[in-house]
Amino acid sequence: MPRTVVIMGAAGRDFHNFNLVFREDPAHRVLAFTAAQIPDIAERRYPPELAGPLYPEGIPIVAEEALEPLLVDQQVDVVVFAYSDLPHLQVMHKASLALARGADFVLLGTRRTQLIASCPVISIGAVRTGCGKSPTTRAVCDLVRAQGLRPVVVRHPMPYGDLARQAVQRFASHADIRAMDCTIEEREEYEPLVDEGLVVYAGVDYAAILRRAQAEADILIWDGGNNDLPFFRPDVHIVLLDPHRAGHERLYYPGESNLLCADIAIIAKTDSATPVQIAAVRDSVARLRPTADVVPARTAIEVEGEEQIRGKRVLVVEDGPSLTHGGMAFGAATLAARRAAAAEIVDPRPYARGSLTQVYADYPHLEKVLPAMGYGAEQRRDLQATINAVPCDLVLFATPSDLARLLDIEHPSLRVRYGYADGDGPTLAQVLGPRLAAFIRGRGGKT
Repeated sequence: MPRTVVIMGAAGRDFHNFNLVFREDPAHRVLAFTAAQIPDIAERRYPPELAGPLYPEGIPIVAEEALEPLLVDQQVDVVVFAYSDLPHLQVMHKASLALARGADFVLLGTRRTQLIASCPVISIGAVRTGCGKSPTTRAVCDLVRAQGLRPVVVRHPMPYGDLARQAVQRFASHADIRAMDCTIEEREEYEPLVDEGLVVYAGVDYAAILRRAQAEADILIWDGGNNDLPFFRPDVHIVLLDPHRAGHERLYYPGESNLLCADIAIIAKTDSATPVQIAAVRDSVARLRPTADVVPARTAIEVEGEEQIRGKRVLVVEDGPSLTHGGMAFGAATLAARRAAAAEIVDPRPYARGSLTQVYADYPHLEKVLPAMGYGAEQRRDLQATINAVPCDLVLFATPSDLARLLDIEHPSLRVRYGYADGDGPTLAQVLGPRLAAFIRGRGGKT
């Protein structure tokens, strides 16, 4: 009899691990995926078109709360943990439940889950959600193009709609993004890259994605999600660390693994962190990955019409995942409000509508900040209603996607943009340049 398996996931890494390890393996039978972190994923199915001939009816996706009944009722043999940005302690609590009910608890390693490209791969990862991967991805693409090379970006999965239709997605224009009816979270990742003339791939089946993406690239740029490990084996692995959360680089799964294999460690946000915080992160790099090149970086914040902020009561809207499971209490909009001498940052919690009330209940560290939650149409409506209910003079949107184009906002608003900027040195160009030169000379092979 095949061994029975449940894969714990969040609509991303779980599907990838299934595709590579279990889809064509008759020795294992995947009974279900469990879902966490992302709303409205449970009670769906991984479709038969993607699950393969061993699963003609597809595979059910259930809420993670259903794990223990599954373990008991189905006598599950193996639990595979396959999502990211959890404290090590929480991962072991989940392992303890599986072990207590008789199942093995498995974390699949990179040797079994990383695909090998035919061209060089530069991957951008992090030790936590919200360290600044996206601006760094754009900066790396700029450096690659400056060498006369064509980068193609492959984004960590964000398949929140029709999974079969989203198996392979290619975005080269805003029309492509609209055609896929992308959520706010997806738009925040794809739009800034498309705006810079870059081609972006994402989806569910990363073997098929790799075949298409490498066919039009000189170099593939892996743009990671959360603090997950890359799905492609990198030639250069860049890992970001956040000194505002110093110490987290040792405490979160799989962020610590990311740092342990970093070629370049970028200490982000050095312009807003304290010297003590920066020193603590440097110490972690020295202990865990002493061979990595360390690059200090700043967050370049730009606000067109910044003078309008002074003396105003402002509502700050920040990137949702960074604030929620990323654990951040503020972002670029908050920094912009402080820098421009806003009279007050208004607390949006009393005005939260619909699903946003549960977000604040689930993440009590959030105070004078509104996370841009928009995983579906209902949540977008709740976000719009909450923004319009807050008594403020001005809304500051620090989301990579221009929410003023997607929502009907009744208040005046400004967009806060943020990007990568080098710190005191060495610069990203100085440490990445020789590696790019090696690719050009044909010496950037896999290791």
